[in-house]
Amino acid sequence: MLRHLQGEPPFTILDFGCGPGRDLAAFTALGHVAVGLDGAARFVEMALADTGCEVWCQDFLALDLPAARFDGVFANASLFHVPRAEAPRVLRELRATLKPGGVLFSSNPRGANEEGWNRGRYGSYHDLDTWRALVTGAGFVELEHYFRPPGLPRDQQPWLASVWRRT
Repeated sequence: MLRHLQGEPPFTILDFGCGPGRDLAAFTALGHVAVGLDGAARFVEMALADTGCEVWCQDFLALDLPAARFDGVFANASLFHVPRAEAPRVLRELRATLKPGGVLFSSNPRGANEEGWNRGRYGSYHDLDTWRALVTGAGFVELEHYFRPPGLPRDQQPWLASVWRRT
């Protein structure tokens, strides 16, 4: 994501689904201004304590985001928790919180467009074509995508990572 951001650093980055703050700490160590968001109050407490960053406790389906504040939104292993029916709205809200030309990074477990409960957690598992349609429909243009982990056959790469620019 960072190589696609435009302008001069430091950049302001929203870590969407920050968990206990691992990536907040990494972005901060690189000199950027990182803000976390998570729906789990305990993760928010941990992220605040461990990073000193600003961290918001918000449900992914009831977001209250400032307009055009962020250069980048980093959504690692988080957007797949949004039901497909809600994904267009949530993606538009993430687009709106990005500055013009801002970048969205998303990495989610891929699938065959199924959704539901899996080991106590809700997930929506999209293939590339469906994910591409959802994100472009929300006003983004694709910059790149790749499958993770690298160096393995595709059937052993369960993660779809993609980078998008706000149009």
